[in-house]
Amino acid sequence: MRTRPPLIAAALACLLAAGAPALAQDRPAGARADEQAIQPVDSGHLRHSSDREPGLLAPALSPRQALLVPARRTTTSTRQIAPGVRYTTWDQRDARGPIRAHLLAIDWTTPGVRIDYRNPGSVAATDDVLDMVRRSGGIAGVNGDFYDIGNTGAPLGVGMSAARGLYNARASGWNSAFYLTQKGRPEIGTVPLRGVIKQHPQLTITNVNSHFVAPGGIGVYTPRWGSTPGYQVTQGQEQDIRMLVVRDQVVVANKAKLDPGHHIDGMVLVGRGEGAAGLRRLKKGTKLRANWWLKDDPSMVITGSKFLIDDGIIQVVDDTEMHPRTAIGIDRDTHEVLLLVIDGRQSFSRGYTMVELARMMMDLGADEALNLDGGGSTTMVARQRSGSLGVMNSPSDGFLRHVANSVVVSYHQP
Repeated sequence: MRTRPPLIAAALACLLAAGAPALAQDRPAGARADEQAIQPVDSGHLRHSSDREPGLLAPALSPRQALLVPARRTTTSTRQIAPGVRYTTWDQRDARGPIRAHLLAIDWTTPGVRIDYRNPGSVAATDDVLDMVRRSGGIAGVNGDFYDIGNTGAPLGVGMSAARGLYNARASGWNSAFYLTQKGRPEIGTVPLRGVIKQHPQLTITNVNSHFVAPGGIGVYTPRWGSTPGYQVTQGQEQDIRMLVVRDQVVVANKAKLDPGHHIDGMVLVGRGEGAAGLRRLKKGTKLRANWWLKDDPSMVITGSKFLIDDGIIQVVDDTEMHPRTAIGIDRDTHEVLLLVIDGRQSFSRGYTMVELARMMMDLGADEALNLDGGGSTTMVARQRSGSLGVMNSPSDGFLRHVANSVVVSYHQP
């Protein structure tokens, strides 16, 4: 195990105990008046959250230190949100400091319970989790995929709703997913895009409504994206690109530059490098039909950064940076989907490392688990005793961040 100089470890311990300047006055429900933010320490450039904010370094502990201060839970509270849906929160302290956890356990076999993907209505848009859950008629939810924060706002991976179909996908690079089969069984695995242009099968579709088109690839943009994209989706590349406009399966425009900000009527294809060369040959009037699908034909999909647990085995090794965290997992024994939120960047809750998050999910019974977006995006919403929706955790920004999508839980009496 790595060690750090005692002086640094002591300083970190003091920081955990003392906290830092208070957050904004309009902190969401779930926070206490004396709870304060912890200032992060820059420790690298790993993607822990969409904001890429560096996290507080976790103090290195010897096995003896960990044994001297075992994890201890306090102030546990549990209540049923709806049949088959249970919310639990607790405070916990160990040798590294305190955390506050929030858990939604959803029995997917309960009649009337549904888990689905939700976004603000278009892919290149953001909204807060509370609004997304409310508009969907849901009873609970958490933030979802990492996203292109400060730019297009689009999620990085794959998003598919059981009720509304596929929104966005990519062939490779960000395909670690929680998904539901056509029979509603939850799974965690890799869900890549497959796509071709029917009349030209040598032209492979690499992206659908993605925040960027893969170099050398071809991306499809539909009305679900929003308006026609600009050079953000080519990562600033303005040469050796091509944009096709297709309506009623006929090419109506073929351009060497992008034309952003227009309503998409039909679909727009954007090519880069070899993809652009392939599209260049498709003249106006050419018939064109693009087909795309997801491997294994899932009904609902949301992606995250890393598998935390696979078949009962922890898959992550990063035990360095502590952040607010959101994770989704599957307990096969209890037939429950587990949605876990760990508060962080605050004096009452230091946040978790990836290893700590995986261990917690395993302790809760998860056989498989996936890391979702964290940091200031971490949000849990649930129906309160009054019947209204409320924010259950304490988002580290001090307000609800607008994010790309969410996992929403609903219940309708059968």
